[in-house]
Amino acid sequence: MSLLFSRCNSIVTVKKNKRHMAEVNASPLKHFVTAKKKINGIFEQLGALAEGFQVRMFEFQNFERRFEECISQSAVKTKFEQHTVRAKQIAEAVRLIMDSLHMAAREQQVYCEEMREERQDRLKFIDKQLELLAQDYKLRIKQITEEVERQVSTAMAEEIRRLSVLVDDYQMDFHPSPVVLKVYKNELHRHIEEGLGRNMSDRCSTAITNSLQTMQQDMIDGLKPLLPVSVRSQIDMLVPRQCFSLNYDLNCDKLCADFQEDIEFHFSLGWTMLVNRFLGPKNSRRALMGYNDQVQRPIPLTPANPSMPPLPQGSLTQEEFMVSMVTGLASLTSRTSMGILVVGGVVWKAVGWRLIALSFGLYGLLYVYERLTWTTKAKERAFKRQFVEHASEKLQLVISYTGSNCSHQVQQELSGTFAHLCQQVDVTRETLSERSMAKSTLMLLTLLFLCSFAGAQDVLTQ
Repeated sequence: MSLLFSRCNSIVTVKKNKRHMAEVNASPLKHFVTAKKKINGIFEQLGALAEGFQVRMFEFQNFERRFEECISQSAVKTKFEQHTVRAKQIAEAVRLIMDSLHMAAREQQVYCEEMREERQDRLKFIDKQLELLAQDYKLRIKQITEEVERQVSTAMAEEIRRLSVLVDDYQMDFHPSPVVLKVYKNELHRHIEEGLGRNMSDRCSTAITNSLQTMQQDMIDGLKPLLPVSVRSQIDMLVPRQCFSLNYDLNCDKLCADFQEDIEFHFSLGWTMLVNRFLGPKNSRRALMGYNDQVQRPIPLTPANPSMPPLPQGSLTQEEFMVSMVTGLASLTSRTSMGILVVGGVVWKAVGWRLIALSFGLYGLLYVYERLTWTTKAKERAFKRQFVEHASEKLQLVISYTGSNCSHQVQQELSGTFAHLCQQVDVTRETLSERSMAKSTLMLLTLLFLCSFAGAQDVLTQ
C-alpha cells in the first residue's frame, strides 16, 4: 500500500498543472485520484476479491464522501464566498438606501398633504374674502357716485344762478350785423362752457378726486392680503393709476343753438311793453292776438334739428307773431275806439288841454331819450340779458344729466380699479390651484413608490 501511495505521489508531482490550489487541498486530491486509479487497475488484473475487501471498501467510500465534502467546501470558500459576502453587502446597502427613501417619501407625503390642505384653505379664504369685499365695495361705490351726483348738481345750480356774472365778464366787440353776431355767439358759447367747467372743477373736482383716491387706496389695502408676498410690493406698478379729471361736457353751443336775440328798439311806455309788463309775455301775446286769431302752423313729422326737441304746437315764428299782433291791435282798436273817445272827453273836461299836451310832450321826450340811448352798448346789454335768461332755462334742463354723467365717470374709474385688482387675485387663485394639483400628483406618485418599496423590501427580506 505504501508503494501505491508513493507512486501516486510521484505521478501527482509530475502533473503540476494546478498551481493555484493550496498544498493542503492538493494532497487529499492526489491520494484520491491515484489511489482510485491504481486500485481499479489492480482489481482488474487480480479479478478476485481479497479478504477484508468489504471493510476497506466502506472505509474508502467514507473517505471518498468526506473528500468530496472537503472539495465542495473548499470550492465554495474559494470561489463563491467573496461573491456572497459582496452580495450581502450590496443588499444591505440597497436596503439602507430604500429605507432612507421610504422615510423621505413618508415625510414628502405628509408635507404634500399639509401643503394641499393649506392651499385649499387659502383658496376658500380668498373666495370668501373676495365675495365680502366685492359686496362692500359695490355699496361704497354706489354711495360715492350718489354723493358725486348730488355735489355736481348743487354746484351747477349755483353756477347757473351766477351765470350773469360769467356773461358780463365776456368781452368782445359787439355789432348787430348777423355775421358778427354769429361769431359773437360762438365765442360766447365757448366762454360759457370753459367758465362753467372751470368753476365746476374748482367746486367739485378736488373733493371728488380725493374721495376717489381714498377709495382706490382702500381697495388696494383690502385686496393686498389676498395676493402673494412677491406681488404685494409690486401692486402699485400692477394697478395703473391715471390722473383722473371729471369731464362735465356741457355742450353750450348745441344747448343754446335755438337762441334768438331781440335787439330791436322797444319803447318802455309803448303799448307792447306795457302789456308785457303787466300781463307777462305769454298773456300779452294772447291779448295782442285777440285770443282766437292765432295762426295755426303745420307741425313737421321730424324736427329740423335732431339734437333739439320739436317746438310745441302753439309756438309761432316772428312773422306770424307780427301778423297776429297787427290783427289783434286792429281788433282791439275797433272794439275800444268808442271807449277811448268817451274816456278822452272826460279827461279833457277834467284837466284841460294844456295838461294833456304837457303829458304828450313828456311822453315824446322820453321816447326820444330812449331812442337816442339805444346804442350798441345798450344792444349788447340786452343781448346778454336775453342770453342769460335763455341759457339759464336750458342749463336747468341738463343739471340731472350732468350729475349722472360725472357719477358715471367716477363709477367707471372705481370699477376699473377693482376689476384690475380682482384680475390679480384670479391669477393668484389659478397659481394656487395649479400648485395644489401638482402636489396631489406628487403625493400619488409617492404612494405608488411606497407600495413598490414595500414589495421590494419583502423580496430582500426573503
